[in-house]
Amino acid sequence: MYHRMLVPLDGSELAEVVFTYAKEIAGRLDIDVTLLHVAPSSGKSMNPMQQAYITQAAETVKKSAREVQQEAGISQASEAIKVQGELVGGYPPEEILKYAEEHDIDLILMAARGHSGLKRWSIGSVASKVLSASKIPVWLVRADHTPDEPFDTWPSLSLIVPLDGSELAESVIPHAESLSKQRGAKDLEVILVRIAETPTIPSYYGPELSGVTLNWGEFMQQEEARRKKTAAEYLETIAARFTEKNIKVRTEVIEGKATDELINFANNNPYSMIIIASHGRSGFSKLVYGSVAATLLNNVTCPILMIKPKHKE
Repeated sequence: MYHRMLVPLDGSELAEVVFTYAKEIAGRLDIDVTLLHVAPSSGKSMNPMQQAYITQAAETVKKSAREVQQEAGISQASEAIKVQGELVGGYPPEEILKYAEEHDIDLILMAARGHSGLKRWSIGSVASKVLSASKIPVWLVRADHTPDEPFDTWPSLSLIVPLDGSELAESVIPHAESLSKQRGAKDLEVILVRIAETPTIPSYYGPELSGVTLNWGEFMQQEEARRKKTAAEYLETIAARFTEKNIKVRTEVIEGKATDELINFANNNPYSMIIIASHGRSGFSKLVYGSVAATLLNNVTCPILMIKPKHKE
């Protein structure tokens, strides 16, 4: 599914956190990579130093990606990975999106900046505009978070896929399948997660409407059991799709508030990333995506792959 990845760089140390991800992703997915540096304005701002920077960065990623393949025993690649550096001038978000469209890019890898000294992070102005308008998946990594173990040294990877039963949420499944197939020798597991949220039930609605005499506590226990059973059955149906393709998968039904529980689950699972669908028809100037996805972006430390589904007109 993924063949060409675009990695925007601005020359800062924070942006270069993506290097460990870029070489690992390129090597294991066997995809071509373009490192793109956008000078704030055309012509006058571009200089030989910037060109040398992006060229050297490309050489580093190419060499490292090949080493990843060799260490992982990936020998099925028909051709060597192509990694190139490009220097353009203009407004960064526009140039990133323009380059992606004109060169058939199918994955953008970006660093997201955080608030200094805090664990919470925001995606920053450039990344937010790219995420808002991009029609292709955007892989966001925390730029200001230094994990105990860099991504390229992780012994395994868990793909956390939050599902709520909607067609929108399920639109990420092909992407999870594709990543699973292309990861090479690294141990990978897909974790399908559904939150069984406690419903808000008006005081006038309760066990008396069911025709069965129950106290409120018994009624809520039955409702909880029913919701968990329904959620588990749904996840098992989805999991069967992965099992049929020999992809390691497990399911998790968690009770509580969706956003809070997903944040806790992700932060308590080392070597993980989240694959989630964004939604909303968004213009270039405003970022619009699901409230759950937005909250995750601001509260987890792991990478997030945001997928914007195609809307039916």
